[in-house]
Amino acid sequence: MQVIGVIDLRGGQAVHARAGRRDRYQPVQIVAGAPITSGDPVALARAYAERLGIEELYVADLDALGGQPSQDAPIAAIAAIGAPLLLDIGVTSIDRARHALALGAHRVIVALETLSGFDTLDRTCRALGGDRVAFSLDLRDGRPIVASAAGIDPDETPQSLTARARDAGVGTVIVIDLARVGVGGGLDVELLARIRTAAHGVALLAGGGVRGSGDLERLAAAGCDGALVATALHDGRLGIGEIAAAVGYRSFSR
Repeated sequence: MQVIGVIDLRGGQAVHARAGRRDRYQPVQIVAGAPITSGDPVALARAYAERLGIEELYVADLDALGGQPSQDAPIAAIAAIGAPLLLDIGVTSIDRARHALALGAHRVIVALETLSGFDTLDRTCRALGGDRVAFSLDLRDGRPIVASAAGIDPDETPQSLTARARDAGVGTVIVIDLARVGVGGGLDVELLARIRTAAHGVALLAGGGVRGSGDLERLAAAGCDGALVATALHDGRLGIGEIAAAVGYRSFSR
């Protein structure tokens, strides 16, 4: 089980996500219970690495997800630190995916909330190689968040959407329930176990609601290979010892 540090970017600042209400997010000011320069995304990335031993980062460009230009300068500065980077800049085309790679992404995220159709995901996987593509299964209270023009039934089950992403060739599936982000309510482990079955053969990551080491153990038991974490890293509920120990939690994946 790998712990992946989350950085949500809005207007060039690292902000603290809560329940998916993006207009209310505030700049991050502490990591591991100690202060950083308010909202400085590079300071946050360095704190994850240096204070907590985090070896991989996840960056969500909230401006790009909202239809604005991607925040290239802060993203490139984060990538320059050298940790492998999962990057979501609202990919809707192969060109956009290649732009994410040019910014330093190790894996490009194609998110359900901005997906124009599974044919786009298939073409992206063929162009970049599936190992460079992660599908983000975006949920709110367990229900898929789909773009209105995507032609995807919002009542389709998370398991079915996962299977379609797997068949398109992705190497990673990320499950994020925005309603659970930053509120300390835990994750829907039963749903994740069902998604694990649908995601046979690919890496499975989960985020939104990780409270501490107990949740990491439960995620591993459900078959998750990694957890996306922000709040529990900020306030110190997960420290360097818990993160190191999580590497030993064996998942039942693949």
